[in-house]
Amino acid sequence: MLNAYRSHRHIGSVRQLELLVVVYEQGSITKAAQLLHLTQPTVSMQLTKLAQTLGLELYYSSGKTLRFTQAGMLVVEEAREILRRFEYLNIRLDKLKGVQTGELSLAVVTTAQYFIPHLVGEFSEQFPELNITFKVGNRAQTIERSVADEDDFYVFSHPPEDPDLELIDFLPNRLLAIAPERHPLTQQTAISLAEFSRYPFLMRETGSGTEHAVSDFLAEHQITPNVRMTIESNEAIKHAVISGLGVSILSEHTLSYGGLSGLSVLSVEHLPIQTQWYLVRRKSRPMSPIAERFLSYVKQQGSQLFTSDQQFVVS
Repeated sequence: MLNAYRSHRHIGSVRQLELLVVVYEQGSITKAAQLLHLTQPTVSMQLTKLAQTLGLELYYSSGKTLRFTQAGMLVVEEAREILRRFEYLNIRLDKLKGVQTGELSLAVVTTAQYFIPHLVGEFSEQFPELNITFKVGNRAQTIERSVADEDDFYVFSHPPEDPDLELIDFLPNRLLAIAPERHPLTQQTAISLAEFSRYPFLMRETGSGTEHAVSDFLAEHQITPNVRMTIESNEAIKHAVISGLGVSILSEHTLSYGGLSGLSVLSVEHLPIQTQWYLVRRKSRPMSPIAERFLSYVKQQGSQLFTSDQQFVVS
């Protein structure tokens, strides 16, 4: 243990390691300084001291780009683990002290942004002093955050395969066929999947949860859609459908909370696609008292917040 302490004096301070990680993530000393409310010279000076302590160059400037050396990347990787262990320690200490306030960090995929605020809003009323951090990104970005263990919980419709992830299904996620209000298919009460697939189709970007579900569904029924356009957001797809660019399949929650004006929900055979929303957490990450309460809240009351009058009846 004494040797470990002596070694610590040769790798810099925890604060210096934290600064290095933030600079790496922001890609700029200036941006890191702004984020941390520090001056640029202060950040530069601390990282210069860290490099001198280590005896290795950690990064260099190439034009306007900050590039990390092999040594710099190694220090960033290990610094993240060190900072994570400090975070875990604080969580465990707060638990011992019975702390019931603090921060709850959530990261959700884009489609979940329509309903998660309603879930979080009800919970936060019970804990008005709670600070909730809420990040929205595409599936790839949210997976990246989960791998880096940056948040207490994540919300996916198609979680990544990872044995360290605990999955709690808490809400059905129906995917519905939609078309413009005056589309020829709106005059039909029973539409075959083959007929629906012949119309220009607007698909979510590769890797999104919606794209996963739709592609798997169409492949299962041996249907090749007439993809006219790939679009990276639900809102953009809705407006493209309203504009007459094609038909699509979107989550019911996108429609119920995002609005249905100008759109019609179609009755297509084998639809809606039935999937689930999952609250996801890392098993290896200790839960704070607030995180435990939120998990219990979602398990017991989460699905009850979304009543049947928020669902579209598809005949």
